[in-house]
Amino acid sequence: MAVLGVDSGGSGLRLALAADGGPALTWSTPVPVETGARGIDAGAFLDRMLPAARELLRRAGSRRCEAVCVGASGMSTLGRDLRAVLPGALREALGVHRLALASDAVTAYAGALGQRPGAVVAAGTGLVALGTDLTPDGGWRRADGWGHLLGDCGSGAWIGRAGLEAAMRAHDGRNGGSAPLLKRLEAVFGPAGELPGRLYPRADRPAVLASFAPEVGRCAADDPIAADILRTAARHIAETAAAVCPGPAGPAAPAGISLALTGGLFRMGEPLLTPLQVELQKQIPYAVSTERAGDPLHGALAVARALTTDSLTLPVDGSLLCVVC
Repeated sequence: MAVLGVDSGGSGLRLALAADGGPALTWSTPVPVETGARGIDAGAFLDRMLPAARELLRRAGSRRCEAVCVGASGMSTLGRDLRAVLPGALREALGVHRLALASDAVTAYAGALGQRPGAVVAAGTGLVALGTDLTPDGGWRRADGWGHLLGDCGSGAWIGRAGLEAAMRAHDGRNGGSAPLLKRLEAVFGPAGELPGRLYPRADRPAVLASFAPEVGRCAADDPIAADILRTAARHIAETAAAVCPGPAGPAAPAGISLALTGGLFRMGEPLLTPLQVELQKQIPYAVSTERAGDPLHGALAVARALTTDSLTLPVDGSLLCVVC
C-alpha cells in the first residue's frame, strides 16, 4: 500500500511516497506552482505533480496510491481550483481512495508536533502560525499567512523587502539607509537603480524578496540597520505565535504549551533566533520551545498515513484541513 505526501509553496513543489513500510522516496523542484484568477492553478499543479508521482510509484513497485495529502501554501484562500479539480483527477490518475487537502500550515504542524496540542510557526518565504488544543470545539487558531502584500510579517519575504528598502535608502542618501545592504544588493541583483525593473514584473516576487533575507542576516553583526530589521522581525514572529497558543494569556496562562518553529527562515541562525527567543519569553513565557519532529513534507505524509487507518485527530474544518474522500 502506497501513500503520498505533497508540499507546495513559494519555494517549489516536493513529493514523498512511502510504500509497504519502506523508506520514503522523494522528488522536488524549486519552481513554485503558478497562481491565476482561480487561485493556485490546478492544471499546472497536476502537470508537475502527476509525472513525478507516477515515477515514484514505479520506483516503489506500486500501481496506485491508497491515500494522498496535498499541503499547499494558500490552500484556504487560493485553493478553490485545487479543491474542485484534484479529487477526480487524482482518483483517475493514481487510483486514490482517500484525499486530504490542507494548508501548508497544517502539514507544518503535523510535521513538527504530530497529532498533539500546541502551536507551530512555519516561516520561509511566507509566515503563518497555527495552534490547537485538539478539543472537539477548539478547532484551529490561525494567525497571518496573508501573503507578502497583506502580512507574512517577519517572514523571509518581509525581511528581504525591509533589507532591500534600507539598501535603496542608502542609494538615495535618505535616512535609515544601510551601506552594507546596498553593497549586498548590488552584488546579488546588479545596479540598485535597475532593481525595480528586475523585480516588479516577476511572478515569483515573494521568493525573490526572501532570497535577500540571508544577506540581512549576514550583515546584522556589523550593521545596526540590519540588526534592527531582525529584531523587528522577531517581534512580529512572537506576536503571531502568541495569537495562536492554546489557553488564555496573563497570570492564568497554562504551563507547558508546546511551541515549534519550522521552515527555512530559521536556518538563518543566531542573528534571528537570539532576538526571537527574547521576544518569545517576553510575550508567551508559558510556551515551551519544542524541537520539530519533521518538516511540512513529513507532515503531509503523516496525514496521508493517518487517513488509511482512520486515526486522524487534527481538526478537520473544510478550509485549513479538508478530507475529501
